[in-house]
Amino acid sequence: MAEVEARTVLWYMTFIGFIVNYMLRINLNITIVDMIAIKPENVSLQPLNISTPLNVTSIPLNVTSLPLNVTSNATTTTTTLSLIETAYAERYSWERQFLDWANIEYERYGFHWDEGKQSNLLGSFFWVHWLLQLPGGVLARKYGTKLVFGLSNGIGVFCCFLIPIFAYWSYTALICLRVFQGFVTGMAWPSMHVMTAKLIPPNERSKFVSAYLGSSVGVALFYPIFGYIIAWSSWEWVYYICGVFGMLWFVAWQFLVFDSPAQHPRIAQSERRYIEKSLGASVQNSTPGPTPWKQIACSRPVWMNVVAQWGGIWGLFTLMTHGPTYFRLIHHWNIRATGFLSGLPHLMRMLFAYVFSVFADYLLRTDRLSRTNVRKLATAICCGVKGFVVLALAYFGYTATAAIVLVATATMFHGAVSSGPLASMVDLSPNYAGIVLGVSGMIGGMPGFISPYIVGILTKGNQTIEAWKNVFMLTAAMLIGSGVLYVFFSESTLQPWNSGSHSLPDAGLKELQLLEEKLPLQSDGKEKEEELEPEQKPEEQREKETEVDTAEVRRQN
Repeated sequence: MAEVEARTVLWYMTFIGFIVNYMLRINLNITIVDMIAIKPENVSLQPLNISTPLNVTSIPLNVTSLPLNVTSNATTTTTTLSLIETAYAERYSWERQFLDWANIEYERYGFHWDEGKQSNLLGSFFWVHWLLQLPGGVLARKYGTKLVFGLSNGIGVFCCFLIPIFAYWSYTALICLRVFQGFVTGMAWPSMHVMTAKLIPPNERSKFVSAYLGSSVGVALFYPIFGYIIAWSSWEWVYYICGVFGMLWFVAWQFLVFDSPAQHPRIAQSERRYIEKSLGASVQNSTPGPTPWKQIACSRPVWMNVVAQWGGIWGLFTLMTHGPTYFRLIHHWNIRATGFLSGLPHLMRMLFAYVFSVFADYLLRTDRLSRTNVRKLATAICCGVKGFVVLALAYFGYTATAAIVLVATATMFHGAVSSGPLASMVDLSPNYAGIVLGVSGMIGGMPGFISPYIVGILTKGNQTIEAWKNVFMLTAAMLIGSGVLYVFFSESTLQPWNSGSHSLPDAGLKELQLLEEKLPLQSDGKEKEEELEPEQKPEEQREKETEVDTAEVRRQN
């Protein structure tokens, strides 16, 4: 029986890790639909027949599933709302039992948060999420991705167990917990790039980085699951299921993942040689020298990746964070439909990311396009094309069918990001990939809290098609603008400062490489052909060696 490659195991564990990471971000997006107390001025209910005794425990607790037919009978509406509040109060909840025992006041009949408070709560995860983006890359280089990525997700998962009781206890306490959860999970993305640079050959990076789009599967999978959990039980159970699932992943991550081929106890020697020769001298396992902060800060390619990430994240988070609310309030879907149809676009995003990444790696292997042009093509799709689809949503999203088709299409195109900016950051500097992604995430991740704030302003007390049209037009402008800038001004070539020789000009680096290719002389004057590092060997020789190692790996499988 053939052994499973270490890179394959890493892909699946990374894939599930990002499912967990995004599960933490989006669970509140769907549960908030059921947490908010029903408002008489927003929803009119069917009249109830109260001629017979009512069992309040049979009143549907998922208020979004209540009929929305209009009635002018205010007395009946008030009676129905009173019955719903009674049902909320009588429903068993250990959180409320604990708060009663501790004699702590809490919200008993649903949460009375207006649009401003809801937007603040949805955006609070990202308020300081960006602060640990840069430290995450630095810490991963020092302590390893296994520890940093694992703890980042693991601590965030533990917070899930606390969210229900914090929500009942205090709105402020819940905000603080979400801020902390977002803060600690900020290390995950940049830390993963450090491992990608050390374990994944350059021509496999587009495909491997598609594992990061496990985030999309997390959204696609858990939105409908959360919707059904809420419909069948209560919103509190969403967080407990998240906690259990995340803890299982954390244990598996600690046992199955290692930071480099040299540290992996179960990797085949042929696979280890293939990885090390493919990476060559571009990655140094030892510290390559002081971090070239000035060169990174002044690098145009780095800033173009920041710009692309800004636009892409603005578009992604606007649709992901506010999608459930948009479909519930504008198109009046129930909680199960909202969960399923909000998650579907993200499944399409993952599938598109995988297919496009295979196509991108094919273009690189066959030299059909340069690495820079492959990254530009991917970014033109994930930002530019997506922006035009969101613009169409602004003008044609007034019907439910058109809205879901356009949201799904726009989100699908964002899948190309795994072959665009995300892969480009490793191309620029494998040694400092985590730090480059940290810089990008620190700035490019800010739309995660800026977008919800602006959406809250535009839609506060104004949940109309016209208000959401303005939201989508702003989103389209961000996407198209960032895509155009990236296509015109970016590049994805290995940067001089990656090698630690960043003080040398490009010409000096080329001369140094030519000198290194010359064979050294022995003390007796005879030439000796020492084994050269992969990056010092002629390209044809490197290609032949890589083909031999690839063939050896395939024979073992």
